[in-house]
Amino acid sequence: MTSDPTALAPMANAIRALAMDAVQAAESGHPGMPMGMADVATVLWSRFLKFDPTAPKWADRDRFVLSAGHGSMLLYALLHLSGYQQPTMDDIRNFRQLNSPCAGHPENFLLPGVECTTGPLGQGFAMAVGMAMAERHLNAQFGDDLVDHRTWVVAGDGCLMEGINHEAVGLAGTLGLGRLVVLWDNNKITIDGDTSLSTSEDILARYRASGWHTEDCDGHDFADIERAIAAAMADDRPSLISCRTVIGKGAPNKQGGHNVHGAPLGKDEIAAAREYLGWTAAPFEIPADILSHWRATGDAGRDLRTEWEGRLAANPQGTELMRRMAGELPSGEEAGLAFGEWLGKTQNIASRKASELALEVLTPLVPEMVGGSADLTGSNNTKTKATTPFGPADYAGRYVYYGIREFGMSAAMNGMALHGGIIPYGGTFLVFADYCRNAIRMSALQHARVIYVLTHDSIGLGEDGPTHQPIETVMSLRMIPNLQVFRPADAVETAECWNLALASPTTPSVLALTRQNLPQLRHDGAMLSAQGAYRLVAASAARKVVLLATGSEVSIAVDVARALEDKGIGADVVSMPSWELFEAQDEAYKADLIPADVLKVSIEAGTTFGWQKYVGDGLAIGIDSFGASAPAPVLYDHFGLTAAKIVPQVLERLG
Repeated sequence: MTSDPTALAPMANAIRALAMDAVQAAESGHPGMPMGMADVATVLWSRFLKFDPTAPKWADRDRFVLSAGHGSMLLYALLHLSGYQQPTMDDIRNFRQLNSPCAGHPENFLLPGVECTTGPLGQGFAMAVGMAMAERHLNAQFGDDLVDHRTWVVAGDGCLMEGINHEAVGLAGTLGLGRLVVLWDNNKITIDGDTSLSTSEDILARYRASGWHTEDCDGHDFADIERAIAAAMADDRPSLISCRTVIGKGAPNKQGGHNVHGAPLGKDEIAAAREYLGWTAAPFEIPADILSHWRATGDAGRDLRTEWEGRLAANPQGTELMRRMAGELPSGEEAGLAFGEWLGKTQNIASRKASELALEVLTPLVPEMVGGSADLTGSNNTKTKATTPFGPADYAGRYVYYGIREFGMSAAMNGMALHGGIIPYGGTFLVFADYCRNAIRMSALQHARVIYVLTHDSIGLGEDGPTHQPIETVMSLRMIPNLQVFRPADAVETAECWNLALASPTTPSVLALTRQNLPQLRHDGAMLSAQGAYRLVAASAARKVVLLATGSEVSIAVDVARALEDKGIGADVVSMPSWELFEAQDEAYKADLIPADVLKVSIEAGTTFGWQKYVGDGLAIGIDSFGASAPAPVLYDHFGLTAAKIVPQVLERLG
């Protein structure tokens, strides 16, 4: 940590130089924000941030989130200058190029110092709320000796305008997350021009009304920045600091205008900026004295980490904390025995109820599970006896009442998972997955173990009608790479899907669950859902048909198979709880389960789009319109999802 205040200006200019040179070399990028926030970032990094560049995964480091991810060169410059192993200067020279870890927006899977992938505005802010929640929860469980850090955010005007910001701000204020500090790059510029074109709100008043502490500072006055940050740290509420900045600060002919936001400065303006800043070093070169000051910023963090490791070794809870932070699950033996008993039962219950019963088994045994719901706890069945409310009265609680904030909940869960030490799960109705969708996509992109409990998964929810009845939703979720979409057929499959979701440390999961009761179809077999699809019923007569179904329609497929067998037509029933896991099986298994020489029929209470992949020129039975308001049995008959209406179609196709 540098103690020389005169060093701060050259240190900040090093950020500016790297930002403008890297964007120019790439011929694309966003130099304006890194240049405008260089002074604020320099004060934060050199005076306040707790980090050790030699141990980027240190559990008790501060978390720094660049919510305004388009300004990625700010973060890349900070990581390189302060001594992280990556990015190297060659990486920065190759900014925005194939195979460079310095992608256009920061990606958490490319660089260890990037806490989360950002770029979709507002989500970094909301993920930081989740990180601050995780810190408070683990602090309550393990104490100040092991967990005592802050979450810092750099956010732009766009982050504060996005709707998710309102959700995240309200949640953080309600939860009293005083270890969260947001540094707002208040440059009054968006891509289109001055912010007055699109907003007139009093942002600081909005935050204060939501239970936040606010500060205002000159974002180019080092002493004023330091004062504001210190005041934020002294307050027990989450803090927003309005840092009044000039976008593109240092580019004498372009600073302050919207054209500097997302385009290279150009060679002439870079030359003018070098003269304006007094920066004489060649592109991608940092003078030794300035680099020395930057490398000193991590000195205090190294000492703090060494002290923390001593406390960790002496603390009887240290091993448990590190188990959770490593993402390793506790022994599953007890849960396995409990679920094994389910095979001998007959539980004719909704899969959302089966999920609740599975959680009653799992949450006492997996203490890192933290649940919640977007104001649908009684419908999603996500709360258990082991999960008490999380909040200022008890941060050790393991159940979050997110309110009607589906998008904010989903992004916060991403932050909790990325912080480490927590496996978050949260519920809403499946149709509202579209409110969550970009956060679900970000879960998959960031390899975050987040579990989405999405109930009321079809027309089977009944009278609430087409606004609430998902048609295209499950299939659209299956399109997202690295996302497991589970649609279990009964209580046994539901328990299996929960276990598979928990056992997937780098893949998020969706559990699509029913409102209506389902018959228990499985009474034997161990973890068959792990194959993605399996033969639930084998043909008795010569096999001519394979019926593929998911969730609530598997029992319908069983009835169809029974009716066909009565006519001497052999029919297999394949339950397919996870397309993704099925696709991971070898070709021999897939060919045996879905052979080429039979009629293939899919049955799912949703769009038929996509099923052609498996049925070819066979039959895809489903719903390609919106639903309707009526009791579930009436709707299933109306839309042709009954054995009585499916069997004639199969017979006609067989000829």
